[in-house]
Order: sequence, then structure tokens, then C-alpha cells
Amino acid sequence: MHIALVGTRGVPARYGGFETCVEEVGRRLAERGHDVVVYGRERGPAEYLGMRRVEVGAIRHKALETLSSTALAVVDVRRSRPDVVVLFNAANAPLLPALHAARVPVATHVDGLEWQRAKWGPAGRRYYRLAEALAVRWSDALIADANGIQQYYRDEFGSDSHCIAYGAPILDDCGDELLGELGLRAGGYHLVVARFEPENRVDLIVDGYRRSAAKRLLVVVGAAPYADEYTARVREAAGDDQRIRLVGPVWDQRLLDQLYANAVTYLHGHSVGGTNPSLLRAIGAGTATLAYDVVFNRDVLDEAGWFFSTAADLQALLDAAEADPGQVAERGRRCRRRASRYDGDEVAKRYEQLCEQLVAGWSQRGSASGRRRHPPADRAP
Repeated sequence: MHIALVGTRGVPARYGGFETCVEEVGRRLAERGHDVVVYGRERGPAEYLGMRRVEVGAIRHKALETLSSTALAVVDVRRSRPDVVVLFNAANAPLLPALHAARVPVATHVDGLEWQRAKWGPAGRRYYRLAEALAVRWSDALIADANGIQQYYRDEFGSDSHCIAYGAPILDDCGDELLGELGLRAGGYHLVVARFEPENRVDLIVDGYRRSAAKRLLVVVGAAPYADEYTARVREAAGDDQRIRLVGPVWDQRLLDQLYANAVTYLHGHSVGGTNPSLLRAIGAGTATLAYDVVFNRDVLDEAGWFFSTAADLQALLDAAEADPGQVAERGRRCRRRASRYDGDEVAKRYEQLCEQLVAGWSQRGSASGRRRHPPADRAP
């Protein structure tokens, strides 16, 4: 099959969950013999991990970047006519009719309740709510990456979806030789990896850590475009505490893997967005995880995780973790066992099966009109 993956920044994955999904699923589909084309707006090689890359432009504005880039990708898709498109981000739903006009079936990977993010004003939130409804109406299938997202679409729109979580890479024998680049040593720090957005609670984590008596450093990896105000809030929360290191983004995947694998704990503040690849990478490293208490994080961690809702909660958890290394090690082992439920090869297989179903159904139908019939609901691991 000729499969087009549309609607993200593209690969290599350097930004968020959608990009990580495209890279991990796309490379596996390519290994299985499919012609995989990834559309994106970042510079890079013509081919990456067996996937062909097509770079398109974008209007560099928070409210317009995604839709403008995807619109340019759709122009090329209409010309190249792939067998099937996987469209990422419900915000791109207004472009679905243009894809169907080219007689291409489309599965839309809906986002994790984007309208709840504080970065969007009233107009942005109304747009995202409308886009969700359009994705339900015009997609040939919906993909959710978490049971909570699947349930939301069922409750809100009466719509079924395929629930396909991301895969969790198992990080064995990562080593620690690159930690010295950041002045760190194995077992000497707690770790945060997140985009700097209010919903990721980085400022709350920094506040909770600062209140604690923790002896080990807090290493905060991350940044975000259009996020100067929130970045200032994180820096204000850190103050002059010498135990806190704000290191910015880390693009070297080997170094990032070593950061996950050698941390005492991983602190995860994400409150929206479904199943999060950073959380999966942490549990795949066997790192004890403290997560913000929402359904998405409990779904992944279950009894393996520690959960917090306030800075005071996190303070108590950090103090307890540093006082009881044995319990931290046991939680890490539980996290590793949870990671085995999120198999990347199985995830890619399910994407492949869905694409095959869409191509076969489109061929039988000959054309499509009106409201699409979504596939029967299924559940993530």
C-alpha cells in the first residue's frame, strides 16, 4: 500500500506525541513493505528510516501553523493519490472533503481534547470543538490513543473508534556515558520531559520539588514555541534553587534515553493528550514514575504509578522516594512490566490492518458520501 501520514511536523520526531507515533508506526510499516510518505514542515533528509519525506511550508503562527501546513500537504496528496491517508490532529478535519474528493479513504487520529489547552482562547476552543464534530462526520475511521479519548468521542458524539495506544520502547543497556555532557551522574537526579504548556504542569512540578527536602537534582528537559509566558512561569517557580536544572530541549535521542534510564524518578505532569510517548518511554526504561492524577495517566500506570494533584502531594512523594530506595526500585520494576503491554510492533500491525480495511471498503463502495460508518469500538491495552 501507498500510505500517506499527514498533519504533523514530520520526522525525525522532535516535538510531540503525533510525531513520535508517525516515526514509530511509519518506520515499521515501511519495514513491512509499504510505501510510506510522511508530510511535514521541518527540514530533513529526503528519506528517513525507510519513509519518504515531503516538506511543505506553513504560516508560522500559533493558530494557523498546523492547518496551513496540512492544507499544502493535501494539495500534494490529491496529486499523488495514495491508497490511504492517516490524518493526525482533529484540527485538520476541515480538509477532509478535499481528500475525499480525490477518492482517498482517511483515518483521522483525533487529538487528546486539544480544546482544553489553556493556550487557546475562546475562538480557538470553539474551533477545536467544531473540528472534532467534523472529524466524526467526515472521517472513514477514527483513531484514539487512549481509552479516555475513545470514551469521550463515544459520549460526546455517539461515535466508535479504534483505540490504538502508542508503543513503549524498552530501554535496555542505554549506558550513562553521555550524562556528563549535562554534568549529571546516574541515579543523581529526578527527571521531567515536557513541552512547556500549562496542561503539562511543569510549574507545579518545579514548585513541589522546591518544597521538598530532595537531595538529588531536578532536571527539566523541554521548551515550546509560542510559550514565552509559561516558560517565565516555570523559571519563576524554580527561582534560585540550585537543585533545579532547566536544560532546554534535548535532540540527541541517545542522551535522552540515558536521561530516562538513569533517573531516580520520572515526574509526569501531563493532564490532557491521551497516552503520552514520554510517559511510555519512562516506563520502558523501568523508571519509577510520579504522574499527575488524571484518567489517561492512571490508564497507563495503574498500580505501578505514584499520583499527585498538588505541589504538596508531590513534595510528600519526593521526600518518601528519596527516603526509601527499595520502594523506588520496586516501582520501577512494576513500570517496566506495564510497558510490555504497549508493543510497538503490535501497534503498527493494527494500523496496517485498519488501512487495509479502509482500502478494501473504499474499493467495494466505489465512492463515499454523507456520514461515514466508523468501525466497531475496540480498546487499548
